[in-house]
Amino acid sequence: MKTLLIAFSLLLLAGCTINRQAQVSDVSATTGVVRLSYDQAMLQNAHTDNYIAQGTATRACQQLGYASAVSFGQPVSTCSVYAGSLCLNTKITLSWQCQGVAISPAIPHYY
Repeated sequence: MKTLLIAFSLLLLAGCTINRQAQVSDVSATTGVVRLSYDQAMLQNAHTDNYIAQGTATRACQQLGYASAVSFGQPVSTCSVYAGSLCLNTKITLSWQCQGVAISPAIPHYY
């Protein structure tokens, strides 16, 4: 009974989902690519809100002169902290492509 309880609690903890906010990690003005990253610790199931991530990427694109950002590709997982052969922390990177030209509102000229 005790082992069943321990196994059930480990299964319950392993299934916990953690919400992470992706931060801008790389911006390339020439290619128009913005990369957002967040960390995921061992035994965590982290994810990020797509709506917030798109807003963050769009703001970064607008600072470069583009209008919006569109997600492309799959998330890339890279182990950032090793302990022997175990990965203790995984860095997940999301790629966004900047699109369009931001049109600034016309400033009225008075003569």
